[in-house]
Amino acid sequence: MKHIIGVKPEAPDGPSAIPVAPAAQWLTVSDDEADQRLDNYLMRQLKGVPKTHIYRIIRSGEVRVNKGRASAETRIQTGDVVRLPPVRMSERAQDKAAAMAALSAQAAPSRSFVVLYEDESLLALDKPAGVAVHGGSGVSFGVIEQLRMARPQARFLELVHRLDRETSGILLVAKKRSALKNLQEQFRQRQTGKTYLALVRGDWPAHKKVLDKPLHKYLLDSAGAAGEGERRVKVVARDDPDGMPSVTLVKVLARSAPGAAEPMSLLAVTIKTGRTHQIRVHLASEGMPIAGDDKYGNFDDNKAWARAELPLKRMFLHAWRLQIAHPANGQAMALQAPLAAQLLPFLQAQLPSALATMDTFATAALQPDTL
Repeated sequence: MKHIIGVKPEAPDGPSAIPVAPAAQWLTVSDDEADQRLDNYLMRQLKGVPKTHIYRIIRSGEVRVNKGRASAETRIQTGDVVRLPPVRMSERAQDKAAAMAALSAQAAPSRSFVVLYEDESLLALDKPAGVAVHGGSGVSFGVIEQLRMARPQARFLELVHRLDRETSGILLVAKKRSALKNLQEQFRQRQTGKTYLALVRGDWPAHKKVLDKPLHKYLLDSAGAAGEGERRVKVVARDDPDGMPSVTLVKVLARSAPGAAEPMSLLAVTIKTGRTHQIRVHLASEGMPIAGDDKYGNFDDNKAWARAELPLKRMFLHAWRLQIAHPANGQAMALQAPLAAQLLPFLQAQLPSALATMDTFATAALQPDTL
């Protein structure tokens, strides 16, 4: 529509009409909102407003932080006062936002998960195998989307770390931005202790306690060669420029009796780095893949175990124990998720003494503030 100088244009009718907020707003940044970029903060406050418009009002100086101009990269802090100018959003955009919310509700049904620990800062869940932690390529939704649907009143729920879809066990969710930042920094600085249970085919040597092997992530094409398809990881030489340093610590908890025709070992595996598929690839590189692993395992063994009287129908990898410092008070915490029910019968059939050994290991590792 053309505007004629000196003539006030009529407001358009129909779905393209643009409502205008009646006045500017002044918002005070809370603890949960602190230490994030200004543009990200505005996108959460102005849902449905196009990103281009948000960046425009920042550049023009209409958005103010403590009465001064700020850039999109400015990190806001607790107590900062942010001025939001009157903003416009077309009814079409409003309709689209409503439609997307409805679609999200349909795609991510509400679901409750076993809670291992919860307070005002964090939530520790026992994630079942077969569930992705978040939606993404080929996955409509995951734990975090379902959790948000189950807790619509929650102001903040964000994943602290990730687990493979096929892995069960401890998954941390932050309930405050300050907790998210603190816990992720602990993971980055390798101040956490993450121990997994893995059952492998073979008699793991007691002296092989450290696997220090660089890993490289690549994609397979439809023919199984390197390409643009499914994600895979492999061990590479130390001087490989694409190799990422990766360290895994291994302790044998139980093993088959000497002379067993098809020996197996239950391992307590602690990772010092958090690379994609790290445990799976490191163990497989020693010729002892995780039982039930459909990417790096022995496919014939997997088929046989799935048909056994006490079958194994998933990968035997469980995020068992996690040691962290509480994000609010720094108190040491030791979380533990019981071995998944789908794994217990198979383990008892293969290694009858394993459960007693697990209990001994866990008791020895517990700290006074264990949960």
